[in-house]
Amino acid sequence: MQTIINKISRLPKKGNIIFLISAERELDETYFDKQELKYLRQQHKKEEQDFFAFNRFGYWLFVQFTPKEKERNQKREKLRKAGSKACAKFNSLKLNTVILASKKSSCVFPYLEGIALTNYQFLKYKKDAGKQMNSLSNIEVYQKELDDAFFNRLNIITDAVSRCRDLVNEPAISLSAEGLAEYFRNMGEEAGIKVEVFNKQKIEALKMGGLLAVNKGSLNPPTFTIMEWKPDNAINDKPYILVGKGVVYDTGGLNIKTGTFMNNMKMDMAGGATAATTLYAVAKAKLPVHVMALVPATDNRPGGNAYASGDVIRMYDGTTVEVLNTDAEGRLILADALAYAKKFDPGLVIDMATLTGSAIRAIGTFAIAAMQKKAEKPMQHLKACADHTYERIVEFPLWDEYAEELKSDIADITNLGGAYAGQITAGKFLEHFTDYPYIHLDIAGPAFAEKAFHYYGKGATAFGVRLLFYFFQQLEKI
Repeated sequence: MQTIINKISRLPKKGNIIFLISAERELDETYFDKQELKYLRQQHKKEEQDFFAFNRFGYWLFVQFTPKEKERNQKREKLRKAGSKACAKFNSLKLNTVILASKKSSCVFPYLEGIALTNYQFLKYKKDAGKQMNSLSNIEVYQKELDDAFFNRLNIITDAVSRCRDLVNEPAISLSAEGLAEYFRNMGEEAGIKVEVFNKQKIEALKMGGLLAVNKGSLNPPTFTIMEWKPDNAINDKPYILVGKGVVYDTGGLNIKTGTFMNNMKMDMAGGATAATTLYAVAKAKLPVHVMALVPATDNRPGGNAYASGDVIRMYDGTTVEVLNTDAEGRLILADALAYAKKFDPGLVIDMATLTGSAIRAIGTFAIAAMQKKAEKPMQHLKACADHTYERIVEFPLWDEYAEELKSDIADITNLGGAYAGQITAGKFLEHFTDYPYIHLDIAGPAFAEKAFHYYGKGATAFGVRLLFYFFQQLEKI
């Protein structure tokens, strides 16, 4: 569910209005009496209260003080969190529409983001969905400096995030690799994106051994989706390519996951969903950048003639890989896609995947584990964008010493490193299949939340969509 945000030309005398202010002097005093203003002043100064609600018996007035944080990225994040808390209040009061009034345009975007991202719900399989649905559906904004492009972009971003979350929250029983590809095709048609989907026969003809191996235990065929947005006014000569892991369900294969580790494995295609919905947002916003997305997709099952530890796979580029663990499957399907990307002579390739538990153990669930090769400048730009959107990045090295962990006695390379630095050896494995500027993003930690935190609800977070969209939006600054 997407919250729709629109601009209005005048502020009504009566309505559910939020006054977003940094100081009391910015408040329109015609809406409040002297006692209320005195209360606001005292509580904000003495108790450091920053959010106030006044019941007008038919409508509500709210006052939100912006944080005093001087560092801009921290201030934006605090505004998102404030918006998240406000959203909970609006829904508890069963409000359908709220109106935001602010004299400072710089605070509006992150505050609205916090509200809209928090208001997302996935109720598709709830019998009483209507009763559980949030009441808030519209936000109107009174702010003279903001143009239509501002609201268009904000709605596009929240739409893309909602689509990504929907895909990742969707159970595998109703989202096969073919279903995922069909969703991408329909989404592409809506946004003016060229979409081509390779079926199993085409994948076999291309000899994509990694994708075919992982698919061997499944009853459902694999797919390989190619999406392209190429506007006439693109500022880049060579395409930027997003590559996303599309494992629609991961049992671990014959190295089956134990205990509760399989419970949320419908989310193992979050990288693919992030790549495709980011491209959707780029196209909807008509950003002047040539961007592609490649999504290899399959489920990883232990049935049929499933691939096994000890098998040797010949990849799309001819590399032979000794399988040491069938639960290290994501890198196998990504490797074929990364090798295939060479045919487009890309200016930069960014892959994203829920790839390793090692990434979570290294940095937890609040950031992306990242690595790069021949992409120092784009990585610095991406880090700056990550700080801006607060979908932060921690960079790890891809030193040659880590390649020692991937040596095989019988093949060119193994699909698994040693006991330590698993997030790096996974990145090192993928690097083997690249010859272009390359960034690897391991989103295993933040892609799916076990419990709600701030404006990320429980379940799919779409972590990375806002980051990558902003990266392309700011591409001219590289």
